[in-house]
Amino acid sequence: MDLVRKIEILGAAARYDASCASSGNCSETPVGGFGNTSAAGICHSWADDGRCISLLKILLSNVCEYDCAYCLNRRSNDVPRASFTVQEVVDLTVDFYRRNYIEGLFLSSGVSGGPDATMERMVKVAEKLRLEHRFGGYIHLKAIPGASPDLIRRAGLYADRLSVNIELPSGEALQKFAPDKSKAMIFNPMGQIDRAITESRAERKVNRKAPRFSPAGQSTQMIVGASPENDLQILKLSDSLYRHFQLKRVYFSAYIPVGDDSRLPALPMPPLRREHRLYQADWLMRFYGFDAAEILDEAHPELDEQLDPKAAWALRHPHFFPVDLNRASPETLLRVPGVGPQSARRIVSSRRFGPVRFDHLPKIGVVLKRARFFITCPGMPEVIDVQKSGAPERVRALLTAADPAALLPPVAGGVADGTAGRPWQPLLFPEYDFSHGGTEARG
Repeated sequence: MDLVRKIEILGAAARYDASCASSGNCSETPVGGFGNTSAAGICHSWADDGRCISLLKILLSNVCEYDCAYCLNRRSNDVPRASFTVQEVVDLTVDFYRRNYIEGLFLSSGVSGGPDATMERMVKVAEKLRLEHRFGGYIHLKAIPGASPDLIRRAGLYADRLSVNIELPSGEALQKFAPDKSKAMIFNPMGQIDRAITESRAERKVNRKAPRFSPAGQSTQMIVGASPENDLQILKLSDSLYRHFQLKRVYFSAYIPVGDDSRLPALPMPPLRREHRLYQADWLMRFYGFDAAEILDEAHPELDEQLDPKAAWALRHPHFFPVDLNRASPETLLRVPGVGPQSARRIVSSRRFGPVRFDHLPKIGVVLKRARFFITCPGMPEVIDVQKSGAPERVRALLTAADPAALLPPVAGGVADGTAGRPWQPLLFPEYDFSHGGTEARG
């Protein structure tokens, strides 16, 4: 099989692995070498599945002795098979990088010849790139479940990031859909990687020349929609992974039917909206100070597909609002829908020079479409009080409506500029003119 055909097969086979982060590390280029990781993350190419990437994202082989029901490359699936040699992957990475096609390499593989034999070939790719070609670009290796600790250790010395895919959110689902794998095969290497990263960081505090182990950390991926776990179970698992293994990222991949297996659900389309909401909830845990138990609970085990998780939380806790933007702590500001970490920092910084007014908020970066129901500040127009009976339902209707103006009653008399009868705009955004579809300031 020629090299181009191998690239077509093994590039397409890698499309379902979402955990191909191309950033998170900045290491020095070896003396006399080439490539750097500081540029990793500049997305200048598109995968055939629509993802914007800067990595050569391929499988070493799609020949696999495992029969995971959800996997395109399982042994019982009739698909074209191909395998790269170690040298072919090395040459492709070097040639593509020098042509500015890529910023690094994301390498995974089907299990062929056992976990150790597969992991050995992947480690040799990274080893040749680092030692023979002095390659300083980004390398992400997928740790094969069940591989020996020695191979995992070697992989971490050459790769910028390692990842072990957890695949499914529960042991029961793993046993049902991937009988060749076990929880120990996944969590043991995760724990080893976590310990090695911690030890490496401690060593480098004493000796800056000590080797670095997976300096960009580790990540994982789980499939959403193939098994019956609810969103609460998925978020609790993600929260536990962050706490126990110091993961940089948990990736969610909407289940895409890749065969006719009666054990798997027959979905009309992948649950992409659910995947999106899980990512939003994941950001709330990582950057906004939320716990999984706050975002969802037993009474509300599923994320609202029509409303982002922070807005849904706010409507379930109306007693927490409105938040005074001129008095609230940064942690409290992050609980307000439409206020992110950057806009919260700007609000706190602006308060040193005077009170934050409503007309300041668009420039600060606050999303008024969501935030206006949950805040108070000077110059604030009249809005719905979320603490009143029935108010959360009205606010929800406004936040999910395609045309919020249609759900609000006309303004009786409008304001002094002659806008009588125009819906909602004069009260909520008196300084903007929406008549031409833009946000031009009046006067």
